[in-house]
Amino acid sequence: MRARIYQPARNAMQSGTAKTRVWVLEFAPAAAREIDPLMGWTGSPDTQSQVRLRFDSREAAEAYARDHGIDYTVAEPHKRAPNIRPRGYGENFATDRKGAWTH
Repeated sequence: MRARIYQPARNAMQSGTAKTRVWVLEFAPAAAREIDPLMGWTGSPDTQSQVRLRFDSREAAEAYARDHGIDYTVAEPHKRAPNIRPRGYGENFATDRKGAWTH
């Protein structure tokens, strides 16, 4: 049983960092997915690939994997550089702007 421990990336529809602080332990698929000839659905006899465990820290996820004898790899997260403007959103409407306001 092989697993991957990672921190999920932020959703493309969100500007914040919600749901990206947890660490996820996800099992790799052991068998290829098969297409059902009657309905056309895909399926697999491997139920471990459906399991996703969430942990508060990387150390907790690694400890769980070690305690249960699971081989794992850790994918390091790529941190996003903060985009902090000096005056923030209110700068758009300031009365002391030096230049003309344009879109």
